[in-house]
Amino acid sequence: MNLSSIFLMMPQGGEGGSSMTQLLPLVAVVFIFYFFMIRPQMKKQKEVKQFRESLGKGDKVLTVGGIYGKIIETKDTSVILEIADGIRIKVDKTGLVKDNSDLNANTK
Repeated sequence: MNLSSIFLMMPQGGEGGSSMTQLLPLVAVVFIFYFFMIRPQMKKQKEVKQFRESLGKGDKVLTVGGIYGKIIETKDTSVILEIADGIRIKVDKTGLVKDNSDLNANTK
């Protein structure tokens, strides 16, 4: 059932019940979508943004490609990671997915 069929099924004029009581289920659906889907997603995006802004030299991170490394240098939109002794790569900050609290047990 789509939105247009809901409005087409609503009675016109004085046929049983007011239009406000008929719109109540639609308002409830919008409310449920906001609190169970939109709001948690916005909160997660805010946490990810805060994590990426707080990255600093020495932090251990994981890239979306599965590469573990330690941050050597940070720039506005990228970081330099040391993935092994003397091996450094430049990675965009949007490619970093985990913070150091998740990695302490997994790396040296």
